[in-house]
Amino acid sequence: MIDINWHKLQNGSDIRGVALTGVEGEEVNLTPDVIATIGKAFTMWLSQEKGKKPSELVISIGRDSRLSGETLMNALMSSIELLGVKVYDFAMASTPAMFMSTITEGFNCDGGIMLTASHLPFNRNGLKFFTDKGGLEKQNITDILTLAEKGEFPTNEKEGFIEKRDFMTVYANQFVSKIREEVNHPDNFDTPLQGLKIIVDAGNGAGGFYATKVLQPLGADINGSQFLEPDGTFPNHIPNPENKEAMESICQAVIRHQADFGIIFDTDVDRSAAVDSQGKELNRNKLIALISAIILKEHPHSTIVTDSITSDGLTAFIEEDLQGKHHRFKRGYKNVINEALRLNQEGTESWIAIETSGHAALKENYFLDDGAYLVTKLLIELAKLKLVNKDLTDLINNLKEPVESEEFRLIINAENFKEYGTKVIEKLTEFSANQPHWTIVPNNYEGIRVSCQSPSEKGWFLLRLSLHDPVLPLNIETNIEGGIEKIASRLLTFFQQFEQLNLKDLL
Repeated sequence: MIDINWHKLQNGSDIRGVALTGVEGEEVNLTPDVIATIGKAFTMWLSQEKGKKPSELVISIGRDSRLSGETLMNALMSSIELLGVKVYDFAMASTPAMFMSTITEGFNCDGGIMLTASHLPFNRNGLKFFTDKGGLEKQNITDILTLAEKGEFPTNEKEGFIEKRDFMTVYANQFVSKIREEVNHPDNFDTPLQGLKIIVDAGNGAGGFYATKVLQPLGADINGSQFLEPDGTFPNHIPNPENKEAMESICQAVIRHQADFGIIFDTDVDRSAAVDSQGKELNRNKLIALISAIILKEHPHSTIVTDSITSDGLTAFIEEDLQGKHHRFKRGYKNVINEALRLNQEGTESWIAIETSGHAALKENYFLDDGAYLVTKLLIELAKLKLVNKDLTDLINNLKEPVESEEFRLIINAENFKEYGTKVIEKLTEFSANQPHWTIVPNNYEGIRVSCQSPSEKGWFLLRLSLHDPVLPLNIETNIEGGIEKIASRLLTFFQQFEQLNLKDLL
């Protein structure tokens, strides 16, 4: 038996752990043996879910560029093969592609597994699981880890087999066909992106395929694209559209090469952001506004589901300019996706669930959070607008961005950080209710959001408890210079009564 706290590996609806030595204080807990056991546990869970024997299952496996990926993937495939499963080896792949392998003709896998830890440091790795119903839920992961902990797996007289399959080309061709058909260029049907210079920054993750397998066949000039080669040391910048250094890198590349558009992916391509022809970021509120403008043109009055930290200006843009409905929900990509699914089931039409982090899931694409699909939608609109001498950013001319915006992370030193954090939020609710010019925003689904309308503040703040970490993230936005300092100052007076809160980020 492997001596490990199996359930400590759960990270919401994923599995995450330390796969390599090299970071002080972080012991390896995601070894080849652990991965092999989890692979068998997933197989048994899937066998029950599908009502099939393990020997009747087909499971696809892919990985991102992490240094530990190849070793762990070999252990994973070998363990699953021992149970009689037919295993498809996709090698380097993207997380959304693993789901698509469960519904794409010629593959129709019963399940898919992606080895990735998204944008986390080089020493981490993890697992994301899929069936044709989508990504697994939190409870499914708990059940799989319970099976792993028991470690009771059948022996199979007949081994399965591992077969190398090139799914990424098939997956990329789906985007190529979609862009050709939807742009329907009157002169260049096959190459509708001809005349456009588009730069891709893959951050040395798994997203380089989009430049060579999608953009080039469509006629785009991809010169200037950077960090397309997979490298698990991530030598250039963290592959994360939320990272300032990463965004600055792609912005500068667009300016330097005088490109029409820039695209940046995270490591496993389930998130993305963009850059306009002036080298300005199209992420967070701007990205949500842009895709909302496209979606609401196709599906008028739809509800746009976002996470909780989106701006008031975005709400005004969606509801007043686009005539849609903005529904803020909890942070966490599975939370916003499940909320959009719930709304649709109850009869409220919602065509997109999107986080400020760049996770975007569209109803037309199985509510799969796919960074490549998101930028594909943007590129289709870019090419269409070029035909009438318009620019993509014309769609969001009326979006009012905050003058100041910042996130502070208040670290909780208490042992039971969830209980302590909840207490802070409860006390802040009482405090805010009695503050002049402060109004608690109704219909808020996590933490507390307060509108601050004194003449020197003109903004809002949101305090919430992190999903997994002992942290209270505090987001503040204002529409006047110096507004953040004014709101933060009032809050600091309140927070100083809590001895187990580390306020250095706010000071």
